[in-house]
Amino acid sequence: MPSIKQRDDGVWRARYRDATGREHARHFKLKRDAQRWLEEVSASVVTGQYVDPRAGRVTFREYAEGWRASQVHRKQTADSYESRLRRHVYPVIGSMPLASIRPSTIQGLVKRMSTEGDGRAALAPSTVELTYKVVSTIFKAAVRDKRLSESPCIDVRLPKAGKTRATPLTLEQVATLRDTVPDELRALIVLVAGTGLRPGEALGVTRDRVRLLGRNPAVTVDRQLVTRAKGTAEFGPLKTEASDRVVPLPRVVVAALNEHIAAHEIADDGLLFTYRGQPITRPRFWHLFAEAREAAGLTEATGTGLHALRHYYASLLIRFGESVKTVQARLGHASATETLDTYSHLWPDSDDRTRDAVDSVLLADSADSLRTTRHKASGNT
Repeated sequence: MPSIKQRDDGVWRARYRDATGREHARHFKLKRDAQRWLEEVSASVVTGQYVDPRAGRVTFREYAEGWRASQVHRKQTADSYESRLRRHVYPVIGSMPLASIRPSTIQGLVKRMSTEGDGRAALAPSTVELTYKVVSTIFKAAVRDKRLSESPCIDVRLPKAGKTRATPLTLEQVATLRDTVPDELRALIVLVAGTGLRPGEALGVTRDRVRLLGRNPAVTVDRQLVTRAKGTAEFGPLKTEASDRVVPLPRVVVAALNEHIAAHEIADDGLLFTYRGQPITRPRFWHLFAEAREAAGLTEATGTGLHALRHYYASLLIRFGESVKTVQARLGHASATETLDTYSHLWPDSDDRTRDAVDSVLLADSADSLRTTRHKASGNT
């Protein structure tokens, strides 16, 4: 039973025992404060929100590592979570007990990630947001596990990311990329420009996933090449279920791939693109692509990697009148919203269509009226 007793020094001692029989006690100067505390504890027990005060003594790192070990994540996701926590979160709050972390602590973590200091570069707003979501998810799990009564991830302000509109490459830039990369990668440039595959998808294409003969040549996208933390590469699942798709191959891509396959010995199930016989990891590609990227004048607006060619492919589809759903399907986007968020500015807007519709009718009518007026005028002379 809970109890309150005044000590000889005038301090009030409130105590209770939890379901395991363990005693908990706190001391107050005023009896009413001690009573209020016991009432709050009793209410939390009745509502199922009771949390053992000792449960929050575990450090954030210790709890987070246990949480990570119990999750069913894809390898790529697991690697990403481990890296974000190790690099950006543990140095700040890793050694702190869960119960000691306040909303202001989390806001400070976000501020630190968002600004430069101590030799650190500020992280992009999108990186800060994703890292914060991992932290927030861990604290939600801690609440479910009765380690905490509530999460400190409350009303935390995140940096706002400015909307960046993809600027498509020009044909000249695409040609420069193709002609400047190492010979082993020239067909890769044509493939991505002509299909819009993601970098990992393109680097993971094997010969048995490509159909070059017949009336409907295509590439099957059902996996991607994933770069692991130690710089190794292996096949992994695609980004989303919608990414699993079959993309038609234009004739220019078929010709480039046929020439590439004829010039290199590629097994039936071998990767189409390797460098010196090894799979191309992202760091290796970044190095191989550096000279071509500079020569073509790629920028943050166009994209500085293979994604620049993915944007180029999307812009071609839109220019030739393909619908949002078609562009979504070709790019493997999870939703039409994702497609529009990235490329809506490339579609003709409603103002343009309105002008064209009115002009097509009224300009023609004006021309007819002018011809009629001229005809009458010539008849009266």
